[in-house]
Amino acid sequence: MPSTISLIKNLKSDFPQFIFKRSSIFLWSHSDNTIYYTDKKDDFRFLFHELAHALLGHADYGRDIELIAMERQAWDKAKEIASSYDVIIDDDYIQDNLDTYRDWMHERSTCPNCSASGMQISKKNYQCLACSHKWHVNEARTCALRRYSYQK
Repeated sequence: MPSTISLIKNLKSDFPQFIFKRSSIFLWSHSDNTIYYTDKKDDFRFLFHELAHALLGHADYGRDIELIAMERQAWDKAKEIASSYDVIIDDDYIQDNLDTYRDWMHERSTCPNCSASGMQISKKNYQCLACSHKWHVNEARTCALRRYSYQK
């Protein structure tokens, strides 16, 4: 497994179209064309994942299911890129990470009124299939999920 310093140096050389910046989190920022990374060796897989988002041109999504699809595409691409650097990303690891998004999506779509499954009607708005209750949610990818019922 390469060191963080040598890997970043190689990635900067191989992908000069992107900025690589040390941070406390892994993140692809489309708006500033920057891949943010941490120094943790065991997190190389996330570095390749964020690079994959960059290479795939991922910028935004309209519906939660689109985010799940983007995450899947990024993990597939990350696995491909990582193999060129002698880093293995196994399928169980990928599925564990995708499960966090699936859980996130399920929680967002659970009706705060009756706990049935709701349907996303726009980016942050849902409606219950059982009781017709409507609610909106915060982004909640990096913070606690909040669901807010519409006032009647």
